[in-house]
Amino acid sequence: MPYTAPLNDMRFALKHIANINDFADDDIVNAVLDEAGRISRDVWAETNRVGDTNPPQLKGDIVETPAAFKTAYKAFAEGGWGGLVCPEQYGGQNLPAALGMAVNEMWQASNLALSLCPLLTTAAIEAILHHGNDEQKQKYLPNLVSGAWAGTMHLTEPQAGTDLAAIRTVAKKNGDHYLLKGQKIFITWGEHDFTPNIIHLVLARIDGLPEGNDGLGLFIVPKILDDGTRNDIKAVSLEHKLGIHGSPTCVMAYGEDNGAIGWLVGEEGKGLRNMFTMMNNARIGVGLQGVALAEAATQHAIAYAKERVQGTALGDKSGTRVPIIQHPDVRRMLLTMKATTEAARALTYYAGGQIDRMNKGDKDAATRVNLLTPLVKAWATDMAVDTASLGVQVHGGMGFIEETGAAQYYRDARILPIYEGTNGIQSNDLVFRKVLRDGGAEAKKFIAETRGLDNTLDAAADAVSQATGWMLATAKNDIAGVAYAAQPYQRQFSLLAAGFVMAKLGKAAEAQNDNTVPHKVAAARFFLDSLLPHVHGLAAAATGKGDIAAAAAGDIF
Repeated sequence: MPYTAPLNDMRFALKHIANINDFADDDIVNAVLDEAGRISRDVWAETNRVGDTNPPQLKGDIVETPAAFKTAYKAFAEGGWGGLVCPEQYGGQNLPAALGMAVNEMWQASNLALSLCPLLTTAAIEAILHHGNDEQKQKYLPNLVSGAWAGTMHLTEPQAGTDLAAIRTVAKKNGDHYLLKGQKIFITWGEHDFTPNIIHLVLARIDGLPEGNDGLGLFIVPKILDDGTRNDIKAVSLEHKLGIHGSPTCVMAYGEDNGAIGWLVGEEGKGLRNMFTMMNNARIGVGLQGVALAEAATQHAIAYAKERVQGTALGDKSGTRVPIIQHPDVRRMLLTMKATTEAARALTYYAGGQIDRMNKGDKDAATRVNLLTPLVKAWATDMAVDTASLGVQVHGGMGFIEETGAAQYYRDARILPIYEGTNGIQSNDLVFRKVLRDGGAEAKKFIAETRGLDNTLDAAADAVSQATGWMLATAKNDIAGVAYAAQPYQRQFSLLAAGFVMAKLGKAAEAQNDNTVPHKVAAARFFLDSLLPHVHGLAAAATGKGDIAAAAAGDIF
């Protein structure tokens, strides 16, 4: 079935979790959501299968995309959707970040591969907005915000994935610009035929500076230069991938002739820091992609379960065959999918609401966003893989067959726990940068805020509080032990955060006299009673009982 945006669910989470009415009135919110829902359903969703079965092709130095992709991108750009949350002075609409999240969820659910192109343009906009000089802002931002040009991020090299200090692409000063030589891999939408120009943001080592992070710079490297000539940068091949087939993942070469011309963004030696402006926001954006794919997989599974007739109802002796949605185990799987998707959406929108407060100068909100970022990225993307897998299971044997479409969600979701910092990196970020760095102050504050809503949630808060105390005490003498416990602790903490927003959603739904939300009470109760208690099963591993891996490392492998 084609994807249809769950507008009622989105509005409810925006209102009761992100507190969107602090930043925009209902008329604006509803108009934006309704129109984005229409385009995502009628234009974008129709392209999802097209891109999976007919991926872009590299022809010479151009990547040719399916015609339907170009039509969908044109509708996106002409509608001004790329500038939804951007500053008005560069052509944007300056709408709330949380509302932008809801709209982006629609593009991502209807066609994740295609949505990555405007997502990376947004990352380029943020980098230039925060670190570019006035000339760079005036030159590049209006065309990026309008969608007339696209943007990209160029970080990874064969020897430098997570360890970006190992980058070998070199930038050498040449008058008012730099000349870049080297190669990057895994560059999403590094080349395409949507726009006449692509503005590449490239992390490179500056010739003459020391090795390591202090030698890196971030550079604007346009595909087309001011005089209309092509810069010395091109895609030399496309990766063959497990999923997101519709997105061209490029190997990019710089300086095969004289060198790719680039301009420094910010200061020399600050490239890694400046790049993290893009990376941190992108991490929450990837978490949102998890929500989107989980929603699409859930819709697909529910539609199939209502149509697929198989077996008889338990206790029914008549022999009447029924749709599989009547079978208890199928209902359990579907409710698990629905409840986790709603929890992940609420958690992500909660982060969006905090970003809106942060943008208004709220320092407490900025601290909360820092804590939430690894939770949103790691849990929502792990959840997406699990949910898409359940979607395949609901389809049974037919789920393993490509024609049903269930497998695409599973394949597409599998990249999400990997890119923009693997989920292991997110776990380390949570423990070492977010909990240990401030002595657990923000973590303890958040845990305290989860109390008093629900008895099951209170018990979960006790478990996470105990694990947090263990982390703080153990880090003084056993950093390796803390690192081994980081992932189960992150999962614990994420479940608590998800339980917190689901409890809030459930209470808000109970208070509504509205027939569009009663399912929210059931979803919230199911999450709190059946899924949140997993925090207790993680307690041993999150407090060092799983460090046998440390003692066993070596000879057993």
